[in-house]
Amino acid sequence: MEKIAISTEKLKLDQFLKWASIVNSGGEAKEIILAGTVQVNGKLALGRNKLIFAGDIVKVGANSYLVVKEAG
Repeated sequence: MEKIAISTEKLKLDQFLKWASIVNSGGEAKEIILAGTVQVNGKLALGRNKLIFAGDIVKVGANSYLVVKEAG
């Protein structure tokens, strides 16, 4: 599981997917979310506005990402 550090308290799911370089654009994020390939904490994510916090686990296909708070 890859760790992805965020510098803010929360991010919207589509922003997180771009921040983590999982997708290249908001449009691409929307496509994979609507396709049903994204889970947050084991639950299917159907909206790109879902808020992501440190401690959340985002799964895209077979890849999992642990969201951590950036130190400093």
